[in-house]
Amino acid sequence: MERKVTAEKRRPSDMAKRPSLDEIYAGRPKSWQHNALIAVIVVVLLIWAASGVESSGGKAQKGWAVVGAIFNGLLHPDMSILINFTSTGVPYLLLETICIAFMGTVVGSLIAVPLAFLSASNIMPKPIAWVASFAIMCIRTVPVFVYGIMFVRVTGPGAFAGLMTMSLCSIGMVSKMFIESIEDLDKGVLESMTAMGLDTWQKIRFGVFPQMMASFASAAIYRFDMNLRDATTLGLVAAGGIGSPLIFAMNGYKWNEAGSILWGLIILILIVEWGSTKIRAKLAKG
Repeated sequence: MERKVTAEKRRPSDMAKRPSLDEIYAGRPKSWQHNALIAVIVVVLLIWAASGVESSGGKAQKGWAVVGAIFNGLLHPDMSILINFTSTGVPYLLLETICIAFMGTVVGSLIAVPLAFLSASNIMPKPIAWVASFAIMCIRTVPVFVYGIMFVRVTGPGAFAGLMTMSLCSIGMVSKMFIESIEDLDKGVLESMTAMGLDTWQKIRFGVFPQMMASFASAAIYRFDMNLRDATTLGLVAAGGIGSPLIFAMNGYKWNEAGSILWGLIILILIVEWGSTKIRAKLAKG
């Protein structure tokens, strides 16, 4: 009892010794000199970088003329290819682009699943996880255009080269997202399965997959959005899809055709973005 009384008596004095918020704010570290120095360095670097920019009046005027021509093509698209359902029309080319992105996502995700489990350090031994992680890192290092050029040289120009490119590019990113989801698992589930005598495959089948299906599906849908945009740029390397006609139209100064293709791409990406957002939201809610 005496200790409690002495403790209660000491509390008001301790509270009185504590500094107020104004005193804490007044005693804060003065770092304005440091911030001012950083701001000066940033301004000097920007001025130094701007000094190396060379501009030409004639090229600038030509560039603005091209921009105006593109907007004019968007306002006056060529309806003959926008509503043309043959193999040269925008709907067919958009369908081919969707197929390249979708199949590339499916193939890449299927290959990424075993790679992700091999790279998960909480499931596999450290040496195996390190080797698999190194392989995934090597896959992610190469840009999409390099893969596109490689497959065009191997398989020839066309949609199959685009499919292989999207598949290989999907493996790197989707594997990384799968690994993060696996390593964030509830360790108690895995420990209880280990105590029950289950092997690694049984733990993956009965403990990991039921928890990870929603995360895996969400990551695959997100990658499909990215593949759909990347598939439109593979026309630069003749890897199929709607990118090749768009590049040909712009190189030939056929701005009305380019406007039709761009309108098709805008509508397609808006629809896919809306649908994928709805699906990911449902997966997040369970």
